[in-house]
Amino acid sequence: MDILVIGGTGPTGPFIVNGLVERGHRVTILHTGRHEVDSLPPESVVAHLHADPFDRDSFLGAISGRNFDVVFAMYGRLRMLVDELVGRTPRLFSIGGVPVYPGYSNDADRFPAGMRLGAAETEAFAPLGGYEERSIAELAESGGRSDKVSKIVASEAMVFERHPDATHFRYPYIYGPNQVVPKEWSVVKRALDGRRHLILADGGRTLETAAYVENVAHAVLGAVDHVDISAGRVYNVGDDELYCRRQVAEIVAEELGHHFEIVNLPAEVARPAYPSLAHHSTQHRVVDTSRIRHELGYRDLVSPLEALRRTVRWQAVHLVSQHDKVVKMLQDPFDYDAEDALIARYHQFVADCAAVPFAREPGYSRAFYGPIDNPGTEWSRRRPTGQQHRDLPGIT
Repeated sequence: MDILVIGGTGPTGPFIVNGLVERGHRVTILHTGRHEVDSLPPESVVAHLHADPFDRDSFLGAISGRNFDVVFAMYGRLRMLVDELVGRTPRLFSIGGVPVYPGYSNDADRFPAGMRLGAAETEAFAPLGGYEERSIAELAESGGRSDKVSKIVASEAMVFERHPDATHFRYPYIYGPNQVVPKEWSVVKRALDGRRHLILADGGRTLETAAYVENVAHAVLGAVDHVDISAGRVYNVGDDELYCRRQVAEIVAEELGHHFEIVNLPAEVARPAYPSLAHHSTQHRVVDTSRIRHELGYRDLVSPLEALRRTVRWQAVHLVSQHDKVVKMLQDPFDYDAEDALIARYHQFVADCAAVPFAREPGYSRAFYGPIDNPGTEWSRRRPTGQQHRDLPGIT
């Protein structure tokens, strides 16, 4: 097939382009030309069109007089692209994101607050009416969304309005080499700097669907391999396993031969954890990915544990020299003096809380399962004082 890839130089693009070439397709990539990547095939194999996919005139000038069997819209102004590609391709593959789900960007979109755990593709617009019941403008404006999220919602709706046989992928957080906002760097950098303590929000137990760059490309290519099955479908993309923020920190530390003492702060005051949290709350943001597995047979190419290890190693080698640039994206000041002052107040707070007396010490209930004898048989003696106090994370 004659395929146009709009983008192709980002974190997942080279994997997709190389996969298409390996399948025998003729591939052209359209990108700004501001930077080339050596992981792409030579231009004798993959042709380059240099244009701005955010600018209508620039884009139309680059593809003037050309049609394609398949177009991948991976970068640029999606609403403009899908409009101008009508009649130029019978098959569109487009990239969006999981913020389309109510409760993702604004907990108050749903009751009870936050996303539903394991949200299926069909649930994204359930409280708002489907594509058929609501106009694109109404979908975009519903739910108290930010302007950024509203555009994502409107773009997805427009994809299928203009291209009913399109395949649309909802990307989650993408990690791996060359990621634009590498959240892991907030932990990796602190490990490289030898920081003893790591502040996490609400225990670092937040779960969020994520996907490694090679796994994302594998998912997209699977839809090409099953082009008839994937027509007219939306697919959530995500790794087979998810790790919470605390588990990611443990993987980072182990990979770099470091040890963190975790300091657990309420999200309201855990400001140093905000860059790696990247959300306004610690609610889980997990989507169901069973559709792509059942319909297209998707399975991870790289296990999430190995993928995170690769990501840590890559960042430790490549991001040290790019630290100032990355900091601007992460908005992480790495202000260790302020963190130490915050931790000192945390220690005092824990000590003050431990001193509050109860007439009868609360227990864990008779349903308890844990590493100590069941305290549900009597009032728990597990009070954070003395030796037990010193065993608490972050207490010295």
